[in-house]
Amino acid sequence: MLLPVVAGIAFLAVVAVAFVMLMGRSRGSITGRGKRAKGRDAVLKDANKKLAQNPRDPEALYAIADICFQEETWDKAMKNYEILMEICATSSNTGINEFEVDLRFALSALKLNLPDQAYRGFSAARIIRQDNFEVNYNLGYLEFQKKNYEKAIHLLQQARQQDPESSAALRYLGHAFFRIKKPREAMNFIRKAIDLAPDDKESLYTLAECYYEANQTEQAQRIFTHLRADPVMGPSACLLSGTINSDARQYEAAIQDFEIGLRHQDIKPDVLVELRYRLASAYLKKNAIDKALPLLKQIQLENSNYKDVNVLVGKYQELNANKNLQIFLMAPSADFVALCRKIVMNYFRKAKVKITNISVNKSEWADILAEVDTPKWADLIMFRFIRTQGSIGELIVRDFHSHLKEVKAGKGICVTVGTYTEEAKRYTEARLIDLIERDRLSAMLNAVDARPQAAAKK
Repeated sequence: MLLPVVAGIAFLAVVAVAFVMLMGRSRGSITGRGKRAKGRDAVLKDANKKLAQNPRDPEALYAIADICFQEETWDKAMKNYEILMEICATSSNTGINEFEVDLRFALSALKLNLPDQAYRGFSAARIIRQDNFEVNYNLGYLEFQKKNYEKAIHLLQQARQQDPESSAALRYLGHAFFRIKKPREAMNFIRKAIDLAPDDKESLYTLAECYYEANQTEQAQRIFTHLRADPVMGPSACLLSGTINSDARQYEAAIQDFEIGLRHQDIKPDVLVELRYRLASAYLKKNAIDKALPLLKQIQLENSNYKDVNVLVGKYQELNANKNLQIFLMAPSADFVALCRKIVMNYFRKAKVKITNISVNKSEWADILAEVDTPKWADLIMFRFIRTQGSIGELIVRDFHSHLKEVKAGKGICVTVGTYTEEAKRYTEARLIDLIERDRLSAMLNAVDARPQAAAKK
């Protein structure tokens, strides 16, 4: 009978003890928090009291700076550490850790995006200690931002000695080497940095640039293609991917790259204008003048001095309006020769023309030999059609004259879409060679399709 009663009393005693212990812990935790808060407030109160008596009291300033630093109140921390730096510079008996003061001043300035002040703090800390990772890395980073790449490399190499696996130090080492045109050295560091931080798209893009600069275009192209859809690096990746394809004469692939690049949002102005320019150039390589011209005009409207845009607009605007001029300058050799045949057949009015020979020189010009019979005279005439748009000099005209003598032609007619130099013109003054320049050629090209139709009507 007594056993159940004793057991019940024992259970109630255990519960009572547990409750008392729980309440004790609760009071203890509350008291602990109170003590910590009271400790911080007491430190601040004591520090402010000392500063009221001496505004440059080192211990008081250090106590306040330490609390502000721990609580990430960077502006107040920096202000107090700056005063401590001044005190430490004039007194060696402060009892304050000067290295820590300099370092924390610099870190606070860095958090506030004040690079000049941060640089001053890290430099002061490095005078005391040159083997600290934070000091060497951050100084190297700041030198990199100032484009002092050689200094950045020196400091970042020292930072790596303290922490060989720092992805940040590896990253900026690689980027610094790339900036001083040492792509192979840069590759080693950037690859290691990417292994440690795979989401660093900017470093991946720079690695591709290293491959490109080192003429390893296949590896570069793989990375640029991978990055084409990236919202930040995509436009630049498309630009270089398209450039590689253009250099390899893969114009369809280049056009695709540039078009993908232009579909991005928030493109940097310099990248945007170059994407348009490169896309227009690729269209021109495909003889798609109607697609290239709007791009060139847009560039001209926004930046009329960009590269040779004004020249290209002037040139291709005329070409776009004159299909025969397009053929003369840009079409494959077969189409070019067919057009030249039409000009020869219609050059002399009321004449019977028989073409006896055609020769083409590397798509630069075509020579056509024709027997011409008119009511007044008959002769063997040699035509040379030159596709070059620049100035034609005496050497080409001399060569043409030699060819005339070889085939025993009575007269030569030299046609260019460009102009002739004064030397070339003087050379032909006493020789049976007519020089036809751009303006007259344009008129001939405009009329070449109309003449047979007019003759047919008659």
